[in-house]
Amino acid sequence: MQNIMQHFRKDEHPFIERVIEWKKEVEDRYAPKLTAFLDPRELHIVQSIVGNHDGLSVYGEGMFQEAERKRVYIAPSYFIPTMEDYDITVLQLTFPSKFVQLKHPDVLGALLSLGIDRKHFGDIRIDEETIQFACTSEIASYVKTNLKKVGKIHVRIQELENMDQLIPPQGEWKEQRLTVSSMRLDAVLSSSFNLSRQKSQNLIRGSKVKVNFALCEETAFELQEGDLVSCRGYGRFKIDGIEGRTKKEKIRLVISQIERK
Repeated sequence: MQNIMQHFRKDEHPFIERVIEWKKEVEDRYAPKLTAFLDPRELHIVQSIVGNHDGLSVYGEGMFQEAERKRVYIAPSYFIPTMEDYDITVLQLTFPSKFVQLKHPDVLGALLSLGIDRKHFGDIRIDEETIQFACTSEIASYVKTNLKKVGKIHVRIQELENMDQLIPPQGEWKEQRLTVSSMRLDAVLSSSFNLSRQKSQNLIRGSKVKVNFALCEETAFELQEGDLVSCRGYGRFKIDGIEGRTKKEKIRLVISQIERK
């Protein structure tokens, strides 16, 4: 286990231990294991540890096109999950959009106020007058019964039956290549959004930057392949690959970036 741990950050070790337990459970029982929703970094860890070897495969589904958060199956080779196997329900909210604008934090806050853990919810999509979000089917009925408001706004909720009506991704990911002096958060943020190092440090210290959906205020935080970084007011990017170093010892990165609309 120690050989595996050395490739990941210390704060990720508890999750890694859980993944190793899931892997052993599947191997011992020779039966598939379905997780709750995982974020992109967690999915990367599962794929790194389980991979597609030793007769095991990793499958993920989040219902939405280009979903970030997905339920994951760790499964023996004989099992290929169908869409129904993931036990995901998509719920849709409508609200008086002429009088109010709701945002992602408003919706997530309302959902978490029901006393349900974040792991039971997938992506949240919002267009002009509709909100959709994925959740584990086991909590769908509870949410439909108890979610009456988002903030102070009354909402109507129903299960989405026609998956052709799913809200598409907001914005488009574009791949680009960068060279950075180090994998420090402030250095990569600065290069990704063409900011000064001082400006990126101020954004991090000003609680405007998240790494893998968690607030990060450490300018020297070391990023890794698979990390998703978001910066309020600028957008988000994910580190798709690290391609070695230049002759001047700069690090070559491949990132995908989506700009704020």
